[in-house]
Amino acid sequence: MIVARSVIEMKEKRGRVNANVGFVATMGALHTGHLSLIERAKNENDFVVVSIFINPTQFREGEDFNRYPRKLEADSVLCKAAGVNLLFTPNVEDIYGNDEPTIKAPTITGHILEGKFREEHFDGVLTIVMKLFNIVQPNRAYFGKKDAQQAILITKMTNAFFFNIEIALCETVRENGGLALSSRNIYLSKSEKSEAFKLSKALFEASKLIKQNEIRALAIIQVITEVLKPLPIDYIAIVDRELKAIETIKKGETIILIAARAGTTRLIDNMWI
Repeated sequence: MIVARSVIEMKEKRGRVNANVGFVATMGALHTGHLSLIERAKNENDFVVVSIFINPTQFREGEDFNRYPRKLEADSVLCKAAGVNLLFTPNVEDIYGNDEPTIKAPTITGHILEGKFREEHFDGVLTIVMKLFNIVQPNRAYFGKKDAQQAILITKMTNAFFFNIEIALCETVRENGGLALSSRNIYLSKSEKSEAFKLSKALFEASKLIKQNEIRALAIIQVITEVLKPLPIDYIAIVDRELKAIETIKKGETIILIAARAGTTRLIDNMWI
């Protein structure tokens, strides 16, 4: 596995690659979910690039940037074992300069749901993804459906700025019992983790109702709310693939999204119907 630790080094090594490139952008603390993205990238491309970069611009003041898990050595071992061809691990100074132009999230879809509770979060996400796309120049890029709004906004940005990159959305990977894998799960105590399973349980209950032909969004939200008790809830939303709120479920077009807290840890989950 080749390792590039700077933008200059990454561009130089990328210039030597004459093959289809699949790209997985991560903030490290890799888990099985990340490895599933890498595996799909390997299956669909000749050459796989993974980046590990904890992006400061997507964290609000008071969020967990300073304590976000940093496991570069262990992550490098996992990437090598997974068959990654090139690992890109830049530092902040290499990615960001002073007095930079800014990328703004869409006025509507970037400021609802996660964008409402984490102001300017998606500005930072789209900025770093645009930078990484320009540096890595992949043919395909792989993102998890767990971060549904992020995945939709990245797809929107890719189309709006005419990147010649295929965005591949990959299924959420879950622990036994249903909890969606996340690097932030490490923050959960044993009792908090037990409570966190309510997010996936709520989604599974919603899925049961839909299979029984319950299509009213309000009725499904009421059931989800009951299952989540007593967790503090930031939002429960039922939307279409453009993140517009809908009143009735349409199979193949709907996403149910949840954000709630277990202890001090904020968790998100969703189900694509």
